[in-house]
Amino acid sequence: MIPTKIFRSVMPLVIGLAVGGLGVGLFQHSRPGEEGSPEKQIQHLETELQQARTRIAALEETRPRSSRTPAQTAYDRGREIAQRLREGRPVSSDDLFRAAQPLLRDMAPLFERIADQKSKQQADSLIGELARKYDLKPRQQETLQQWFSEKSRTDRKKWNDLISSDDTTYLQWVKSMRNDRTDAGLDPVMEGLLQGPQLEAFKAERLEERSQRVQQYADMQVQRINNLVQLDPAQTDQLFGIMAQSSPDYDASIRLEGATGEIAPANLHPRDALRSVLRPDQLAKYEDDRNRRLMEASQEMNKLGVELPADWDELEFAP
Repeated sequence: MIPTKIFRSVMPLVIGLAVGGLGVGLFQHSRPGEEGSPEKQIQHLETELQQARTRIAALEETRPRSSRTPAQTAYDRGREIAQRLREGRPVSSDDLFRAAQPLLRDMAPLFERIADQKSKQQADSLIGELARKYDLKPRQQETLQQWFSEKSRTDRKKWNDLISSDDTTYLQWVKSMRNDRTDAGLDPVMEGLLQGPQLEAFKAERLEERSQRVQQYADMQVQRINNLVQLDPAQTDQLFGIMAQSSPDYDASIRLEGATGEIAPANLHPRDALRSVLRPDQLAKYEDDRNRRLMEASQEMNKLGVELPADWDELEFAP
């Protein structure tokens, strides 16, 4: 991950705080949707969000200061951050995220309605594809609709719990969004609906999809390291197996093939894997590059008065 990418990954949060909200940009379109279309409904919800945010800001100003404690509002936390920046004191991405949390909690019901629209569109598309491929009957499609609805409710609760906890860090929030997938957990549901050749076809297709995602993730990580330290074939296979196993799509049924044959993944964290696989001279070269990238990223963020969190390098191997 180059410094510019690290820098850009925190910028959406900074910009989101500047405009007073997060997440709305995901649903903006370049032109209005047709009347009654999902796009038009989402645009209507965005308008409601802007109006609700204005009302909340006005209400916060009329409330007595004593009624705002111990829970702080987004206005309170934002003002504290602005004061620290004026005084030349740096703030971290966690500080910015913490400032946004009250607003995220206040806007949770509206965000949920927007998420419902998006989830329903994705679920309908996936159900249509599965129905075509595996000749699903109306009752089977209804079962899938019910499962997707329940999954949407569960996902919203997890998101609400995440933004409601003062223990949540910015990195945890980023990781939760990066790993959000519509089809997560679908396999056992479909396996309960299908049988015979259709079931075997579904299992084979899903295994192939997972294998491709695992291979793409592992190849990307190994190539990045190889560009720095020039791995030999044995090291390449070892690291590929370890990186593949760290992918969220990996399971034991996936066969990994390398230059020297089938790869047996080791149960190691990617960073521990580097220490066990690389020679001392290679490891020193890799660590020098890693420290350089972190220093450059920190310098870029410091220009804005924002600090990188101490555990920022956790994203280096995050799927």
